[in-house]
Amino acid sequence: MSETGSSSWADPDKSGSGNPLDLPRHRTVMFEASNPRLRLANATRALLQHSATSVADPESFARVAELLEQAATLLGAGPHGRSYHASAEGAVGGATHGFISHSPVTGPLNGMAGLVDISTTEHEVVATMTYGNAYEGPPGCLHGGLIAAIFDEVLGFAQALSGSPGMTGRLEVTYRSPTPLHQPLRVVGRFDGVNGRKIMTSGTIHAGDRLCAEAIGTFITVKAATFADLNRQRDRADETHPD
Repeated sequence: MSETGSSSWADPDKSGSGNPLDLPRHRTVMFEASNPRLRLANATRALLQHSATSVADPESFARVAELLEQAATLLGAGPHGRSYHASAEGAVGGATHGFISHSPVTGPLNGMAGLVDISTTEHEVVATMTYGNAYEGPPGCLHGGLIAAIFDEVLGFAQALSGSPGMTGRLEVTYRSPTPLHQPLRVVGRFDGVNGRKIMTSGTIHAGDRLCAEAIGTFITVKAATFADLNRQRDRADETHPD
């Protein structure tokens, strides 16, 4: 028996809400290339790549460090606050631009995130992304911990296709073959169905025709009041630590 007394899964064809996410392709729709925050994030991404591979002389590194220290001082002077509300994760906040813009996995305004384009069908989320040397684990390959984070994010978007926001309850990742750097990766997250409070998902990562990893994710629906309480707690923390 499920947690709601139903003895079988709800078919996604009946339980899904169509495409509530209406996810945009991040880099081509959400922001103009001239957007200052996007420029900052893109420069940060480029810096991470170059810092991972550069064999410049110490003087060049010192100069770059000075420039970064100046930039940190400029932004550190404030003002500080939160430019978005609710969550950076699509799994809990939906796909409004303000939320997913800052995700550390897919957010175009977060310099830690890789370059990601996302589209959806009724029951699938398809993401295309490429990672450079700053994200290396095994030689020439993407770090396994980041692969898990990618699945958590993309399957989180997929579970939102159920129409109910939730949080990750269980994520199982199977690594099938090395996931290469510098090559486009195709990540697919599928909304598979609902069983009580559980939203079932699955996903794959391919490099070309090669299967690199697959995952099964279980998300747990959470009441809106719970998210509201988490937001209040974060707002209080922001007031204590504004930077």
